Amino acid sequence: MSAFQKYRYNNLLVNTKDYVMIVVGLMIYAIGFTACILPHKVVMGGLTGVGTLVYFATDGAVSVAVTSYACNLLLLAMAYKIVGRTFVLRTIYSATVIALSLGIFENFFMGIGHPLIPDRVVSIVLGAICCGIGIGTCFIHNGSTGGTDIVAAMVSKFSNVSIGRTLICVDMTIVCCSIFLPFEGTWEQRIEARIPIIVYGIMVSFIGSFMADQIINTNRQATQFFIFSEKWKEIADRINSEARRGVTVIDGMGWYFKHDMKILMVCCRRIESVTIFRIVKLIDEHAFVTQGAVNGVYGNGFDRMKIRIKKAQHPDEHSPEGPQPASLQPENPQNELSGQ
Repeated sequence: MSAFQKYRYNNLLVNTKDYVMIVVGLMIYAIGFTACILPHKVVMGGLTGVGTLVYFATDGAVSVAVTSYACNLLLLAMAYKIVGRTFVLRTIYSATVIALSLGIFENFFMGIGHPLIPDRVVSIVLGAICCGIGIGTCFIHNGSTGGTDIVAAMVSKFSNVSIGRTLICVDMTIVCCSIFLPFEGTWEQRIEARIPIIVYGIMVSFIGSFMADQIINTNRQATQFFIFSEKWKEIADRINSEARRGVTVIDGMGWYFKHDMKILMVCCRRIESVTIFRIVKLIDEHAFVTQGAVNGVYGNGFDRMKIRIKKAQHPDEHSPEGPQPASLQPENPQNELSGQ
């Protein structure tokens, strides 16, 4: 097997793992929503919230899965030129998975006839946590569920409004629309009954977003140290031998005294930061140490850089170096959208 064939094989394994984990994440999302949030008639943000509005407005005649999937396809068709082909294909896959999952679990949990967890607050908090974990799992494996992000992309394309602000406005509008759901009574009674539901919907949206951020950041988060000490050699040796981490020595100058000095730069996992601090303190209690969080450290001993072949080049039989990939594209380009 040539180097290029081996690379393509490894890339296939990574992609297969990503697609499997996207399914797992979206199923967790669907279970959290249908088991804990939907039975309490709470409307959350995103297209799932739109589906919830239609579901209760039609007294359960139109499934949440059908509405959210149809809206996703409609928005993707409208924004195809803005978000690009890769985003559209990835979103169609994820939207199909989540629609099937919502349809299956919706029939099961709503068919019980009563909420699985009677306490509303406990139920929606647990559901929001599950939704956040599911979406975060989908994101770290390069998935995209589209949703209201498509609307935000179209708005930002033709205005100066940021994507984040648009998402907040759209999601809060969807949540607040729950006040118009069918209700027997006066408007005063309707408002009195719906305000807690709106508050719960906002709470679900923010808890879900927070949990998704935690899953995404924790997956890649590492710690970076800069250590200033006259005993830099001993500290570097101990870090190599005890913490099993590499150390980079940088030449620097303290501008106050105009003295040359050595600076140690160390990257480690967050759970290993205590070990680094102990080593420094044992050797030099007066050392100057800075610690910072790093979202993503790639290379030996850390995460593997994931790159996907955009277009494979046919092997050149006359090339002494063998086949080479035509171009490589990062899996998460910054100009792509992802979200629910």
